[in-house]
Amino acid sequence: MKHGELNGELDFASGAPARAARSVAPLSVAADAAPAQNQARRAVGAAAGIAVHVAGLDWQAIGDELLAQGYATVPGMLTAEECRAMAAQYAQPELFRSRIVMAQHGFGSGEYQYFRYPLPSMVVALRQALYGPLAQIANRWHELLGIDSRFPAEHTEFLARCHAAGQQRPTPLLLQYVAGDYNCLHQDLYGEQVFPLQAAILLSEPGRDFDGGELVLTEQRPRQQSRVEVLPWRQGDLVIFPVDVRPAQGTRGVYRVQMRHGVSRLRRGLRHTLGLIFHDAS
Repeated sequence: MKHGELNGELDFASGAPARAARSVAPLSVAADAAPAQNQARRAVGAAAGIAVHVAGLDWQAIGDELLAQGYATVPGMLTAEECRAMAAQYAQPELFRSRIVMAQHGFGSGEYQYFRYPLPSMVVALRQALYGPLAQIANRWHELLGIDSRFPAEHTEFLARCHAAGQQRPTPLLLQYVAGDYNCLHQDLYGEQVFPLQAAILLSEPGRDFDGGELVLTEQRPRQQSRVEVLPWRQGDLVIFPVDVRPAQGTRGVYRVQMRHGVSRLRRGLRHTLGLIFHDAS
């Protein structure tokens, strides 16, 4: 399992017009477009546009990127204003079912809180919208790896499968790091039902709000030394990466790679992240 184990938010539940959909873009393009995107989104409800936004992404390119390098970055999934509102929820204990202080469990240094049901509307919107296209990628991965199980098209169906297996506690979480904090390499496994992909959104801006605190992925490859990736991302960016294993193409066909992720030591400031895990916990 993961190392162990209207309330100040924006109008995330508004039925306002949907935001315009966008394709995956380079970080520099997303940064240049940020002021216009922020202005446009202030006039609309954030959750109302998530489904259209996600549906408009280039999922073929995202799937190819995941298969080739083990992660994919979607710039600007949330605006700066949406990020600040989400991070502010960390100080609202009524939204959470539990708080984990990592040093008390040997997980690293820092803390995180798991949301309770009902989840905030933005978290629900992101989880539901992302699950569908990710399920198609996950089913392709299982096919490549020779795993018989397949994932249903709708997240509610997969959650029903989790709950029937005794995994009934929500797993989306907010993580908070201050100077000196870090997160040891781990996998977010909470029971026998595992969705093989997860996502995270950086809610703080590197270089302005904090230094250090990079997202780190490691690949343990058969009969090879481990490979490390340090992921570049900015406030509002979404990163998709494996929970535990992924397929990789070798000279003799597809093989299974073990994945872990963590966060390097924060050298300065305050860093918040939203974690989106699609299976629930036992």
